[in-house]
Amino acid sequence: MSRDELQLRLDCDAIQRAYIVEDQRERRLHFTQSSVQSVMSLQDPDALIAPYTRKMMAFLLYHPEPVHILMLGLGGGSLAKFCYRHLPNTRITVVEIDPDVIALRDEFCIPRDDARLRIVHADAVRYLRRLRTRFDVILVDAFDDGGVAGSLSQSDFYAQAASHLSLNGMLVVNLAAHADDCYVDNIGAVLLAFTGRIVLVPVQSDDNLVLFAHQRSMPRAITQDLRARAVRLQAQLQLEFPRFLRLIYQGYVLSRGPHTD
Repeated sequence: MSRDELQLRLDCDAIQRAYIVEDQRERRLHFTQSSVQSVMSLQDPDALIAPYTRKMMAFLLYHPEPVHILMLGLGGGSLAKFCYRHLPNTRITVVEIDPDVIALRDEFCIPRDDARLRIVHADAVRYLRRLRTRFDVILVDAFDDGGVAGSLSQSDFYAQAASHLSLNGMLVVNLAAHADDCYVDNIGAVLLAFTGRIVLVPVQSDDNLVLFAHQRSMPRAITQDLRARAVRLQAQLQLEFPRFLRLIYQGYVLSRGPHTD
């Protein structure tokens, strides 16, 4: 394909599979020219560049030592790489429906599968239905070129996710879409599936919302233990956990489930 033909396809969003765009600083995974799925720093491939990925790590405030994390959507592997590097005692299972995305794993420096990391080519909805494993945390970053994968809200996915969490487990969902009804559909499905606290946290300077759904109750207000944990996590991981903690308690609370003091 000539350079001019490639540029024309990019301009018309006519490329039918995931592709990479790179400059001197970053490597980006695209589905379309306007839809960036993942960003990797060439200087620090394990760093979390996208603001929403950093906020999603706020689950560590409530689950600082997860035994098993399920990630739905691989993208460029930002969350998988970060957790693999910084949570050495945690098993990570990643489910990705697009084989073209998985085929790019080496380009994004994603480690090989081993005893701690496993990448599965499967549809997340069907995968959960046949699974018996329980997880401490389920991270959902599953997108197509229109935003959050429609199959999630149009199925029993969120009910399945709730049933596959441990007693104090947490679901974390990155919500972004080109249509408002996509937000409504996904949030409504989560509300039906979870009885614990559900919080929406906007991502500054972005259209994303990060949704945190607790399987059971959580403190009504920030406790001293949570503050201390946020400070420790910030020192360990160089992420703004004290700010994340404040944002969670300032976020939009959607559920009417029980809380604890």
